[in-house]
Amino acid sequence: MQHGTSIGGARPKALIDEGDRKYIAKFSASSDLFSVVKAEFVAMRLAACCGLDAAPVSLARAAGKDVLLIERFDRVPGKDGWARRAMVSALTLLGLDEMMARYASYEELAEIARRRFSAPQATLAELFGRIGFNILCGNTDDHARNHAAFWDGRMLTLTPAYDICPQGRTGNAASQAMLIIGNRRESRLAVLLDAASLFRLSEAEALGLLRRQIAAIGAHWTALSDDAGLAATDRQLLATRQFLNPFAFEGLEGERAGLAAAAREARAAMAR
Repeated sequence: MQHGTSIGGARPKALIDEGDRKYIAKFSASSDLFSVVKAEFVAMRLAACCGLDAAPVSLARAAGKDVLLIERFDRVPGKDGWARRAMVSALTLLGLDEMMARYASYEELAEIARRRFSAPQATLAELFGRIGFNILCGNTDDHARNHAAFWDGRMLTLTPAYDICPQGRTGNAASQAMLIIGNRRESRLAVLLDAASLFRLSEAEALGLLRRQIAAIGAHWTALSDDAGLAATDRQLLATRQFLNPFAFEGLEGERAGLAAAAREARAAMAR
């Protein structure tokens, strides 16, 4: 808490070294309306439970405040000390600057993944899963700087997921920070499913992936909320407003409607 100035970004942060690990520490802010630190911990852990490659996180306490510790993946130890792993943000990959960030598109990022990433099929499935989980957990801050890739001088490789944090919303409707397909960015699974072919997924494969994520959220919610020490009010807020928000399931028809039924079962499990 006495570390000094922040390293940047919307949240107060600091860089922490502990033995052979490096962490980014995120602190609570005085303007928080709920425990944002604990919410991000739960979301990141749930992302891993959903089979996504998410950066390891843990919770700590300092000066009576909650602190989220995210293990850094952009540094590696060597005989001469720590070395930096070459990384590039999705914003740079898309050829955009900060003023043009609102035009960033998952559709275009998927096209780059097909041409320039190692293991493109696995990369596309992972990227599709991350978009799905962002929609399911209410993370609408998925801007192009919150996606990145390692660069080895020849090919790109997706980094672990980071900065997955449920965002507060005033109404039911919400939009992702990046366009999903065409000019559509609504935080609805129906929009994402319309884009499944861009990620080389069949409708059945995409539905199966999202169904597994919904089930995992319902199955692990209580245990992870307990691990985080979430207060009852925060649990209710996150479970009813951010995670599995009904808006995410609007417009699902036919076989897709099964996702809404799965969400009802998951919400029931979360309420127990």
